[in-house]
Amino acid sequence: MPKVLVATVKPFAPAAVNQIREITEKAGYEFVLLEKYGSQDELMGAVADADALIIRSDKVDSDVLAAAGNLKIVVRAGAGYDNIDLEAASAKGVVAMNTPGQNSNAVAELALGMMVYMARNQLNGTSGTELSGKTLGIHAYGYVGKLVAKIAKGFGMVVYAFDPYIAREMIEGDGVTCLDSAKALYGTCQYISLHIPATAETRGSINHDLLSVMPEGAVLVNTARKEVVDEASLEKIFEGRQDFRYVSDIAPDNAAHLKDTYPDRCFFTPKKMGAQTSEANINAGMAAARQIVAFLEEGDRTFQVNK
Repeated sequence: MPKVLVATVKPFAPAAVNQIREITEKAGYEFVLLEKYGSQDELMGAVADADALIIRSDKVDSDVLAAAGNLKIVVRAGAGYDNIDLEAASAKGVVAMNTPGQNSNAVAELALGMMVYMARNQLNGTSGTELSGKTLGIHAYGYVGKLVAKIAKGFGMVVYAFDPYIAREMIEGDGVTCLDSAKALYGTCQYISLHIPATAETRGSINHDLLSVMPEGAVLVNTARKEVVDEASLEKIFEGRQDFRYVSDIAPDNAAHLKDTYPDRCFFTPKKMGAQTSEANINAGMAAARQIVAFLEEGDRTFQVNK
């Protein structure tokens, strides 16, 4: 009987756990739950005889993979998967997957909520501005970016996007203006919503050259990964432009300094909250369980992210 381990320091909602359990047990698999564990050693011990693993923000590194004698598949319940060592997984023959799209609406709503929060001066009682009529640039037009565009248009924002991997026709079919470069996007839009993954190519790519061309009243919104923003550039733009604001779901390493120095121009959530809704919790967990069953029963690798 295959064993499916759900290992989450940050637990799923109880309803999500119940759904995952139901899907796995209906398939005839053993279900094991490890929540709020205190160390990687606990994870390594639990995964030793697991055939499949579901995680959230938990790290599956080479040590965890080495300890997993039977592991065939690991699924990250969410879009980002930089917490899985893909090279080590491939070397061991373990399939790694994510669950794209399942958390997208939750993240998109948070991005717009952050924009409102900064437009209204962090709700400090002073007169702010409205989003209606403002320009919004979406950097990466995937699942989340597409939903951000839809919601932002409801606010009356003028929406642009840049994504070299998405056909112009798809973007403009949504009533969004497609631009040909990141520089053009940042030079056009007062608000920028980041949705790029953290890769070797993108880490530190949001730099001073891009941020410095943003129009007056610039607001950078990051619900992606902290690594994509160059922190030295961030400090430089804060120092040089009194109108620049930064709001992020992932606090940068220099968050304490920025909050102390520019408290009215930056805000960081206490922990990553993009996927922290009941609906996203359940959707991502169920998708992960179903993908495991489809892989073990049928060899389905639709959402595989390693080779």
